[in-house]
Amino acid sequence: MTGGRFLEELTADEAHELRAAGRERAYGANVTLFHEGDDAGPVIVLLRGRVKVAAADSGREAIIAVREPGDLIGEMSAIDGSPRSATATALEPVEVIVVSREAFVAFLDRTPGVALLLARALARRLRDADRKRIEYLAQDTVGRVCSRLVELADRFGETESDGVHIELAITQEDLAGWTGSSREAVIRALRTLRELGWIETRRRGVTLLEIEQLRQRAV
Repeated sequence: MTGGRFLEELTADEAHELRAAGRERAYGANVTLFHEGDDAGPVIVLLRGRVKVAAADSGREAIIAVREPGDLIGEMSAIDGSPRSATATALEPVEVIVVSREAFVAFLDRTPGVALLLARALARRLRDADRKRIEYLAQDTVGRVCSRLVELADRFGETESDGVHIELAITQEDLAGWTGSSREAVIRALRTLRELGWIETRRRGVTLLEIEQLRQRAV
């Protein structure tokens, strides 16, 4: 979710009530929290760690988003009762609050201001999805890879003297699904960016050496 994290936008009383409605759980890296197609179930409030949300597309996994502490996961199914539209997988150890669908809907009924916050959050996600669809039509693979690297840097990057470091377990296959490209095309794009001296890659992360160049190429 772009903009403020959902949990951070609640008042202290609202946050306390939401926490009290659920139960805290911890999961290890690579644990699947729920699968695409599962029946509507609880809402997950992410407290620590990051979660990959992805859906199957023609037999390939396509990343929809990376959720971070303060975000909600699975709230759409809780609201409309439809099956899960994506699979949520922990990218690293996570701590969450699991709130049953019934308790979450009751919480929204009691707090109309929170329901409005949620509507705004969903609107931001739709705008972000629309922007990405335009990118797929207007950009080549290098441009789309630059867009996702800049997005990750803005959200998760640590600025050091040599550049912006991103420590996140995103694979080349993940990046391919996230950019609507083949894995081979992503490998070529990353090679091009390395040869330009704009990035350095490693097993579980990447350093953006020339983030402004990447930002300009992403436009």
